[in-house]
Amino acid sequence: MRAFHTLKRRLALLGVFLSLLIGSTVHAAEIRVVTSGAFTEAYKKLVPIYEQASGHTVISAYGASIGNAPDSIPSRFARGEKFDLVILSEGGLEALMKDGKLIGGSRVDLARSQIGVAVRKGTPKPDISSVDALRKTLLSARSVAYSASASGTYLSTELFPKLGIAEQMKVTARKIMSERVGAVVARGDAELGFQQVSELIYFKELDFVGTLPESVQQTIFFSSALVQGSSQTEAASHLVRFFTSPAVAEIVRETGLEPATVRR
Repeated sequence: MRAFHTLKRRLALLGVFLSLLIGSTVHAAEIRVVTSGAFTEAYKKLVPIYEQASGHTVISAYGASIGNAPDSIPSRFARGEKFDLVILSEGGLEALMKDGKLIGGSRVDLARSQIGVAVRKGTPKPDISSVDALRKTLLSARSVAYSASASGTYLSTELFPKLGIAEQMKVTARKIMSERVGAVVARGDAELGFQQVSELIYFKELDFVGTLPESVQQTIFFSSALVQGSSQTEAASHLVRFFTSPAVAEIVRETGLEPATVRR
């Protein structure tokens, strides 16, 4: 019953918020969005509420922020897929912006994300409480899975070399393409999984261990931008204002992200 009242209160608040914004967007629109993994859980919770309150329809696609996997966001743009709005890591966004795929000055930060660690449910939780403990855990793990997107790039190109274990990790660590790391760990194909917190915590088959130690943590902004050539920039901008409203901050936070508009 409490959950029902909480949802009812949220919907009422969001309805008030949306009524203040819709004035300039009279006709119902179809907004084509592609989003990367870290924002996916928040996105899936927010979009149905937005569609119900706004009358717009959101057509969704998903992919990694970087990399050349067939479903990655750069690959989708390279083969000419059409979108109105893109949501991805700041590095991936800036690369698309540099290539002229996005409208200059349209970047809006939506959320901050950190890298976490998970193991299969019921297995011992390793010690990652310090940099030294993390290093020992990585060296003792029989298999490690990490993302093919922004967090995995950080691990393979910065963290492993910084810890002095890059060569060892070439043997035991594996980049996961076109699949969430949590799925690989859940079915027992990897002992340890590293990915954005928001992409790990929803797997019931996993035990979340925690985040990387602060001194070696990478906090990544996930941001939106309007796509060059879009005919729905007004509607897409309206959706972005919804994603960044204080009214939805609690929902975003519940998915393992920190709203970018909320400062510590």
